[in-house]
Amino acid sequence: SIRRGLTDLTRFSGRDSRAQFWPYALFVTGLTMVAAAVGMGVTMGQVFARLQKFAAEHPDQATVLSGPDGYSIQIQGDHPELIMDFTPMVVIDSVAVAAAVLLLAAAVTRRLHDRGRQGYWGLAPLPFLAVGLSLLPRVFAGSGEGAESLILALFFNNVVYLVLLIVLVVLLAKGSDLGVNRFGPPAA
Repeated sequence: SIRRGLTDLTRFSGRDSRAQFWPYALFVTGLTMVAAAVGMGVTMGQVFARLQKFAAEHPDQATVLSGPDGYSIQIQGDHPELIMDFTPMVVIDSVAVAAAVLLLAAAVTRRLHDRGRQGYWGLAPLPFLAVGLSLLPRVFAGSGEGAESLILALFFNNVVYLVLLIVLVVLLAKGSDLGVNRFGPPAA
């Protein structure tokens, strides 16, 4: 079913059973999670490198603790230049999510067709996903006037996104329509 999902990337007609859809959907989701982990690893690696460099150049303002249980750097004072830059993580995650949406679009449509629903149901969470991804860098950018309202807007946007995503997953998880429906015969 993974090979079928990859070869049918542009086939938005017909129907897919649960057995055809879910292995492919989980495969794409797994790839997306790996990409997100890479994005976080790149970001955290940059932060640790900056902290280590600062600690080496300013031993009077940094305490480095190293032992068998862990490694810690404590910085005294206010150093905004050391604040984590989330840009690489957000860019990698956004590209990974966009790729996942493109890889899943046709399969989600065919699965919804199997349930007797239009493929457009699969679009419902996407505007909220896009808004969340676009607001995230501004939230990470920090404080300032309006930061609390931006965080609150992101929170409510994400709640709506999650509700719509759960509705979509429930639609995708339910059993197939028996027999022929307006989208054709059941998947072979």
